[in-house]
Amino acid sequence: MRTAWRILVVDDEPVMCESLAAWLREDGYHVDTAASGREALELSRSTEYAISFVDLKMPGGIDGIETMMELKKLQPEASVVIITAYATVDTAITAMKEGAQEYIVKPCNPQEISLLVSRIIKVKHLERENQILRRRLTGRYRFHDLLSKSPRMQEVFQLVRDVARLRSTVLIQGESGTGKELVARALHFSGDRAGKPFVGVSCAALAETLLESELFGHEKGAFTGAVSQRKGKFELADGGTIFLDEIGDISAKLQMDLLRVLQERRFYRVGGAEEISVDVRVVAATHVDLAAAVREGRFRDDLYYRLNVVAVHIPPLRERREDVPLLARTFLERTARELGKEVDDLSEDALRLLMDHPWPGNVRELENAIERALVTSRGAVLTADDFAFLRVPAGNGTGWTVPTHLPLHEVEHQVIAATLKRLDGNVKETAAVLGIDRSTLYEKLRKYGIER
Repeated sequence: MRTAWRILVVDDEPVMCESLAAWLREDGYHVDTAASGREALELSRSTEYAISFVDLKMPGGIDGIETMMELKKLQPEASVVIITAYATVDTAITAMKEGAQEYIVKPCNPQEISLLVSRIIKVKHLERENQILRRRLTGRYRFHDLLSKSPRMQEVFQLVRDVARLRSTVLIQGESGTGKELVARALHFSGDRAGKPFVGVSCAALAETLLESELFGHEKGAFTGAVSQRKGKFELADGGTIFLDEIGDISAKLQMDLLRVLQERRFYRVGGAEEISVDVRVVAATHVDLAAAVREGRFRDDLYYRLNVVAVHIPPLRERREDVPLLARTFLERTARELGKEVDDLSEDALRLLMDHPWPGNVRELENAIERALVTSRGAVLTADDFAFLRVPAGNGTGWTVPTHLPLHEVEHQVIAATLKRLDGNVKETAAVLGIDRSTLYEKLRKYGIER
């Protein structure tokens, strides 16, 4: 195993440099030497070193501390050991503060060097094994951009694989934040249409007239502001997949228009006289119970049956809590890298808190929570204190009573305002907690005149 690790010795004294290198070679390691910091940096640009022994005092305009800092930029995972004949408390503190793993004093004891290197390499072996196991675990439970070890979600993955190559319309149902669009993308990119366009439309984000133009396009002069012809999303998705998100929010007229497209695969642009034919697979999604909407007369039954050819139900995160640690660590690794934060794990108390949280905003809320905790964290491990914002303040929990004396719109107003205030005006997190899209939340903020 030792031969897999390379070591660099940097010292301007030839006798010291070669002696240390010889001791390490006797232990079975590959060792390179450099007589200056600049030479060490040149070697590090082409060779990966597990450990670098760097002399503190060296000529040539770059000393040991500067060399170490540049080496860490080139190889962040490498361990640096500072060696010097001038041992003081100040130099030791400086070296450790700037990233040295150890600080040793000349003359070096070969046995101590062997034990030090053995200890560092042992830790690196464990780190490498953990990374390999984590990648294997993640790969085992990954399906495109979806990640889950839940048996119910594995059934979803298998259903998507089974129907990916079919043309059948698919209806994805699940609460906001569960990953409906990710399922739709997995469906598209697993099938024969993967090389064709995937076009998404949020049906809740636009008014009826705008959504009609968005879906079907319009001709020049069809309405005020239509200064040129424009293709709609159905045309743009020709040969591929169109994803209609929040389909339960469309108007009665658009329900009728959409039914005709599903039946005939033909439509007219707004203000147009030419009928357009398309080959498009339709994947729709909603957090609304469409069967209940049909019973209540809010959604056409014939359209519902056309959409519900293949039904995919995504369970909420609270019903698959075994996914919380897996997702949390995945979000942590990715977000820490994006933010440039050196945070690599979650403490046991943090995981317990995350496992116990109800996650009304589902996976989206969990991802937002990890990002928020990372932004304010100060340590290398996220603790329960970093997630203090998830705890329900005293007096806002079981003691809360339902306001039965208020109209429903006023209750909604108060809940939105209170949630937005608790989350310091963060619209993204508020939408996730409330279980609605950000576009829907913005619309309600305008409706009720709520200031961020």
